[in-house]
Amino acid sequence: MPTALIIGASRGIGHELVRQYRLEGWRVIATARKQPDLAELAQLGAEPHELDVTNADAIAGLGWKLDDEKIDTAWLVAGLYGPRHDGFPTQDDFDNVMHTNVLAAMRLLPIVAPLVASTRGKLGVLSSRMGSIGSRTGGGGSLYRASKAALNSVLRDTALTFGPQGATCVAFHPGWVQTDMGGPGAAISVEHSVRDLRATLANAQPDANGTFLNHDGDPIPW
Repeated sequence: MPTALIIGASRGIGHELVRQYRLEGWRVIATARKQPDLAELAQLGAEPHELDVTNADAIAGLGWKLDDEKIDTAWLVAGLYGPRHDGFPTQDDFDNVMHTNVLAAMRLLPIVAPLVASTRGKLGVLSSRMGSIGSRTGGGGSLYRASKAALNSVLRDTALTFGPQGATCVAFHPGWVQTDMGGPGAAISVEHSVRDLRATLANAQPDANGTFLNHDGDPIPW
């Protein structure tokens, strides 16, 4: 039975990843911050672990719990948009977004990637087209954009380090999705996005290591 690890599974894309992998018979290890969300993940048949991705001790604890696991597919989904305005960012706004979207990845990926490499498996990081510098044509959401560009850099470093050990590491834009972040008027459903994300990562060959892809597999400029 293959094993999937979903970090940030309380709602939206992370929750749907758990649901779809479980429907296909995968063993799923999933994280969330709150007890009601952990209980719901357990009802889906996942193995829930409490994790606040901004807490270094909690990340270290998860690493201890996962020691010796062999992960076939891992997803880092946890993320935060932050303020919707583009005015002067407060220190708290900056810290919350950067700690959640960037620092957490810098701490988690060195723990998770070796577990994926042990199976010659796949690691997906949920980024955003908004983090692309090469395709940018307008402003808006500047703090979120900066955090996702930085996340892409962390993913690229992870790919360079752990790709030679067997892990295929890919950054993804999930599309404009009908989640709490994307809103009800977004272009595609959560189910559609997750089906695409899962299929694209599953079909990724080693030469896709370190790439930035749309949910349907189309490349996105860094």
